[in-house]
Amino acid sequence: MKYDLFQIDAFTNKSFGGNPACVVPLENWLSDEILLKIAKENAVAETAFFVLKEHKIHLRWFTPEVEMDLCGHATIATAHALKTILDYKSDEIIFETLSGDLIVTVCDHIYKMDFPSRMPLLAILPSNIESSLNILPKEVLKSRDYVLVFENEAEIRNIKINKSLFDEINLDPGGVIITAKGDDCDFVSRFFTPQASIFEDPVTGSAHCSLIPFWSRRLNKKVLHAFQISERMGELFCEDKGDRVIISGEAKTYSIGFFMLK
Repeated sequence: MKYDLFQIDAFTNKSFGGNPACVVPLENWLSDEILLKIAKENAVAETAFFVLKEHKIHLRWFTPEVEMDLCGHATIATAHALKTILDYKSDEIIFETLSGDLIVTVCDHIYKMDFPSRMPLLAILPSNIESSLNILPKEVLKSRDYVLVFENEAEIRNIKINKSLFDEINLDPGGVIITAKGDDCDFVSRFFTPQASIFEDPVTGSAHCSLIPFWSRRLNKKVLHAFQISERMGELFCEDKGDRVIISGEAKTYSIGFFMLK
């Protein structure tokens, strides 16, 4: 069997920026074992697989290690593939996912994702994460992911993590967000996943399900502008809607191809 494979950079309008995701359209679901092997072979942070249904699109996300319950950049990548490669007609795309129905609206090359809000709560930082950091946070919170709040953007840029210590904790399927108020935007962040083949995720849409309500309350703003300041850099336009958040960004097609399963 021959399958289409699209690689798309999300949360950017430039190739080699943002977060790369692979997108694989399917007519019918393959086994979870095969989906995981394909994701591992693609060797990007997430591979999105989808099956068209009558009024929705069934969407699933796989890292090279596990299936995820939520992934923002691969959702934008899938919407971009549908609109720019597969000629999907509607500007409103409804994805059926493990996190419920997710709606992506397309307007002027911007993909607006309607995601659940996950306000982080005060937490205690595990000792092995604390030992792995060269700079300690001033606040520790947790939802799906740990959210470590630092003094300023410079600390986020200069953070160094001892991976061998960091990998001692199992946060499957979560990770660790580090964040601070931005110098030229509302807030910045980075995202790290213990025991993952890709240690630092370039741009993490799902992390903003926690970052948006936190910074919205902290800054007393409903509309926010954010950067994930990884090496590849990503730009996110955010809105706090109470029990939902709007996470928006652009996308850029990197490659169009196919693979064969025999």
